[in-house]
This record gives sequence, structure tokens and C-alpha cells, in this order.
Amino acid sequence: MTREAILYEIKDYINITLGLMLYTFGFTVFLLPYEIVTGGISGVGAIVFYATGFPVQYTFFIINAILIVAALKILGWKFLTKTIYATFALTFFLEVAQKIVLQPDGHFYKLLGEGNDFMSLMIGCMMTGTALAIVFLNNGSTGGTDIIAAVINKYHNISLGKALIIIDICIIGSSMFIDRFGAIDARCRMVVFGLCTMVIECLMLDWVMYYQRQSVQFLIFSKKYQEIAHAIASSTEHTMTILDGHGYWTGKPTKVICLLAKKRESLQIFRLIKSIDPNAFVSQSAAIGVYGEGFDQIKVKVKKKDK
Repeated sequence: MTREAILYEIKDYINITLGLMLYTFGFTVFLLPYEIVTGGISGVGAIVFYATGFPVQYTFFIINAILIVAALKILGWKFLTKTIYATFALTFFLEVAQKIVLQPDGHFYKLLGEGNDFMSLMIGCMMTGTALAIVFLNNGSTGGTDIIAAVINKYHNISLGKALIIIDICIIGSSMFIDRFGAIDARCRMVVFGLCTMVIECLMLDWVMYYQRQSVQFLIFSKKYQEIAHAIASSTEHTMTILDGHGYWTGKPTKVICLLAKKRESLQIFRLIKSIDPNAFVSQSAAIGVYGEGFDQIKVKVKKKDK
């Protein structure tokens, strides 16, 4: 493994750790004290905790350990290495966080006070959704239902998203059968809140991941196109295409740099262009999707008859 690859791995683990810490904060401070049910293995742990008092982190760890061992042969070490790390890290963070928010009377401290269950749900799910996006963007996974969905996706033509939704609905729906949650109307309310957590968390996850992956296309018109292209290539490691253009009014030939980059790199690219040629003409447009080396992979399935 090269030095650059090692640095990328270290960066991934640091970002995954920060994501797990944010998830722990949102889950422990805003969801657990208000007995809000969520999807995933954390949701299973929460339901078990509400019903029996058995700690969330231990349920999370036990189920994940079983799933990792069961899926090891199917998915391999490469997929599960960061999942194993996330399982141990999140178990530790959940245990520490619960000790911090636990009051002397044995109840969790409600930061927003009594009667603010739905507000707490929204804030908590915005945090957990953002945290999951951070983990996924850094090639990580919190395990649990992700492992189940990956196994299902490997053998059946069911997308990861559909598999996760089906599993989460089953987990949230199971709270209807626990008498500890009160009368049927209270249990229905808990299921409705659980479905809300699923929707808000998924929307937040998708929004953060889309924002980070959003790409743009630059068309750069400049007489100093070679200097600009060299500066961009050396600073961002992006390659680009030089197009032949023709000025309508001047009738003179010109060169146009065509560049595809991440939206977050826009400011850096504009600075490079301005430092070399302040009079350059630049067009920037949003790209719905960019696929290939350095961007997203093409994930459509090719039918045998089309090969």
C-alpha cells in the first residue's frame, strides 16, 4: 500500500469516527430520552431497552457481531473491515454518552423538556442522518441492516434502498406488539413517530450525500489556456479536454477548456483562473450526474442479450 493510500485510509477512519460521534450525540440526547423508535439495529436496541432496560449498546454489539460473522464469507473482509471498526467504536460511544445524560433518578435528561417529542425527533434525525452520510461518504458502514441489505442485494434483484426500507418498517412495526409501551393508541403513536424518523433520517442522508457529490462543468475561454490547464491539473489532479472553438464576431480560432469537477472545488478553480488570466471567460453549469474515473460508478445492470 502506498503512502498516499495509507493517508486516505487514515482520513476515512477519522471522518468515520467524527460521524459516529455525531450519531451518538443525536441518538442519545434527542431520541433515547423521549423513547422514540428508529430503524436499523440501533432501533432494535432502543426497543429492547424501552421494553426490558437492557442497554442499547450491548444489543447493538451482539446483533452486529452475529451478522458480521454470518456475512464474512459472503461479503469478505474488505467490505466488513470498517464495519467492524464502526461497531466497536459506536458501542463505546453509546455507553459513554448514556452515562453522561443519565440522571441520579435513573431517567435520561430531556434537553428540550417535556412535551417536545416531535421537535426532539426532528433534531435527532437530522443529526443521525447527517452522521450516516458522513460515514457512507468515507467508505464506512454502521453495520446492522446495511449488512442484511448487502447480502439480500447480492443474491436477489432488490436494491439496497428498498431492502433497508423493508427491514426498517419491520423493526419499527414490531413496537406495536410490546405491551410495555401502553395502550394501542400509544403504540400506534410510537409507530407513526418511528416512520417519521425513518423519512427524516433518509431525506437528510440523501441531501448531504447529494450535496457532497454534486458536480459542475466548466467551459473556460482564454488565450492562456495552457497555463490554466496546467495549474488546474497540478492543483486538483483533474484531467480536462481542450476543445477547438471559433469566434463568431472575430472569426478567429480559439481554445476552450472543458472541465468536470466537484462543486466544492469551484472556488479553488476560480481562484486559479483569475490568478492567471483575470479576463478569462468562464461558464459554470450544474451536472446532473458524472460517471467514470474520479466520479461515481455506473451502476446499471447490463442484460445478457445486450452484451
